[in-house]
Amino acid sequence: MVVFLLGFVVLLIIGVPISISIGASAILGCISLNYPLVVIGQKMVSGVDSFLLIAVPLFILAGNLMNAGKITEKLFDTAKELVGWIPGGLAHANVVASIIFAGMSGSAVADAGGLGAIEMEAMKTNGYDEDFSGAVTAASSVIGPIFPPSIPLIIYGSVASVSVDKLFMGGVVPGVLMGVLLMIMIFIFAVVRKYERHPFNFMKLIRQFLYSIPALVTPLIILAGFTVGWFTPTEASSIAVIYSLLIALLVYRTLDFKVFLKCLKDSATSSANTLFIIGTSTLFTYVMAMEGISRQFSGFILGISDTPAVILLVINILLLVLGMIMEPGAILTLMLPVLLPIAQSLNLDLVHFGVMVVLNLMIGQVTPPFGVCLFVISDVNKIKLERLYKGILPFLVPLVATLLLVTYVPSLVTWLPYTLLGT
Repeated sequence: MVVFLLGFVVLLIIGVPISISIGASAILGCISLNYPLVVIGQKMVSGVDSFLLIAVPLFILAGNLMNAGKITEKLFDTAKELVGWIPGGLAHANVVASIIFAGMSGSAVADAGGLGAIEMEAMKTNGYDEDFSGAVTAASSVIGPIFPPSIPLIIYGSVASVSVDKLFMGGVVPGVLMGVLLMIMIFIFAVVRKYERHPFNFMKLIRQFLYSIPALVTPLIILAGFTVGWFTPTEASSIAVIYSLLIALLVYRTLDFKVFLKCLKDSATSSANTLFIIGTSTLFTYVMAMEGISRQFSGFILGISDTPAVILLVINILLLVLGMIMEPGAILTLMLPVLLPIAQSLNLDLVHFGVMVVLNLMIGQVTPPFGVCLFVISDVNKIKLERLYKGILPFLVPLVATLLLVTYVPSLVTWLPYTLLGT
């Protein structure tokens, strides 16, 4: 058992990719503990052998198609006309566009790398500080995996056997709340720094809205489908891909065959990485369970306090730290076998718990020094990481405030799914 855990830590420290670190240490554990080697292949395959997980590559492809087909530009232009007149207008448009885009891709990295580049260019051109523009873009990208659809929530639902429809609906109110709190912070900065507003033009707003309707109805189709039971999350991902492809090709005519092939290649690479992490993590958690590590860790956390509020705070801190240094899919697959028994012993609603867990991990994605979205924004927009680190710190306040509200006011998550979909 020592060899198994020590191997994992050493591989992480020397910079081996997380998927290889998890898989290699798990295989080392199987060999050192004399497990049948056939278990290695069986557990890795069983980890990804899920109809639900087909939605992961499809939502990734949908997000790439929207970015490549310049559908995201239409969304940002509409958001700019809608809220650009508020002090800090383009920053508010950044948040609103991220909420709309979140209803299509479910990926923070897709938001930061695609829509984020458009948002930052517009903000810098109009006199916004580079570090402020990058911070707003990073913070708003967190909304993507909370507001439905959400790739991390799909993984959580698969591992925890929880209704993904209810998880998606549970993310609506927290996603909107996060956007509102971010806009309040932006308003404060805009008043202090006297950022210019985008002039309000009602006729231009109407024209832009009508032009963007094909793109704007995508999240409505997905949300309506979940609510009335038209399709499953996996079917919704297929619809998102087909609809994005059709409007990019036939309505806006912004996608050619060469770009389409690149979208397929990029989506295949991202999907393979995510699913490989899930497969290796499944093997890793099998070894942990067989050696009793999961049970011991659960007992340790429950032994800290008898108060559920304190235990939830400990879980939040643990996940925030892990979210800074590891990929969300790996954390979900590795930690849920440990955390789910704790949640069940506290009689927590697993829909509420799932949204709380994913929100933790997404905040970690924009927390210095290792937040992956910060690296993406720095690379795409050629901005120094040190400036992003400084700029993002104030925006962690509304994100953490949302996390605390979600943690200790479960009805923010559970009210909508149980009202629309039943208990």
